[in-house]
Amino acid sequence: MRWIWIDRIVEIEKAQRCVTIKNVSAAEEVVHDHFPATDDRPAMPVMPNSLIIEGMAQTAGIMVGHASDFKEKVLLAKITRATFHSVAKPGYTIRHTATMENFGKSGASAKGVTELIDPATGETKPLAEISLMFSHIDHNMAGLEFPEHNFVFTGMFIDLLKRSGVEVE
Repeated sequence: MRWIWIDRIVEIEKAQRCVTIKNVSAAEEVVHDHFPATDDRPAMPVMPNSLIIEGMAQTAGIMVGHASDFKEKVLLAKITRATFHSVAKPGYTIRHTATMENFGKSGASAKGVTELIDPATGETKPLAEISLMFSHIDHNMAGLEFPEHNFVFTGMFIDLLKRSGVEVE
């Protein structure tokens, strides 16, 4: 994974749940593409929903990987649900909470709740519900050749895990 759409892991319970945060910053170029000013309205910078889904996928993927001590190559297989209630504007914090639904040799499923934290009041409000399925590709795609090293949980993810206090071998 080249880009990480979470800033910190704030809680992880093995094979149960993972909570992460992402601070939405006006310094991130991606927020300005959604939505630029037009003749009819001023610019409305927001974090794109696709990147919010990716942040939840990374949160849940870390939870799935952590369940097997990061020995499996975990890939997002399917987004089964993504319902949005609001938009994430610069200055707000996104909190992703992923909960394990099923875990097995071939993969896992997770459900997630994403909330917005208001920077002025600290109050939270619902942003999205996202459900995901993951594959352990070494078990599901037998016969195909994949690198021996875990190309999913790269140095960037390992650094994030360590900075967040998660033990990684």
